[in-house]
Amino acid sequence: MSLIPYDPFRQLENMRKDLNSMFSQDFSLNRELTVPRVDIYETDNEVVATCDIPGLESQDDVVININDDTVLTISGTINRTKETNDKHVHRQERYSGQFQRSMSLPSPVSEENVKATYKNGVLEVRMPKLKDHHHHHKKINIEFH
Repeated sequence: MSLIPYDPFRQLENMRKDLNSMFSQDFSLNRELTVPRVDIYETDNEVVATCDIPGLESQDDVVININDDTVLTISGTINRTKETNDKHVHRQERYSGQFQRSMSLPSPVSEENVKATYKNGVLEVRMPKLKDHHHHHKKINIEFH
């Protein structure tokens, strides 16, 4: 039996090799976690959300909802047609399937006169701000014992 000199980095090197091997193999990503990336900004009169959603083919592929004047929800489905035979695919990273994203808006918006446009894979939603929106705050009394 021969002695092997102690190398404190040998275990780290083995872990690195294992990780490289694991990530070089094909594995499926959890498609439910895919959500569009969104930028939200506001002007004096409106709140604007810009979303990267490549692959939509018609307005039936996406649904936009505004809840309680303060939450924007965008959901839908991306259907990619089969472009190649599965046995010839070496990498498949483009998303296909359902998506949903809900986000709080910086100001209350009106559900009327919302304008949504889709161009070059980018969905833009323009929502007019509510002018006569009054924030209702209720003071909560604290019981001290």
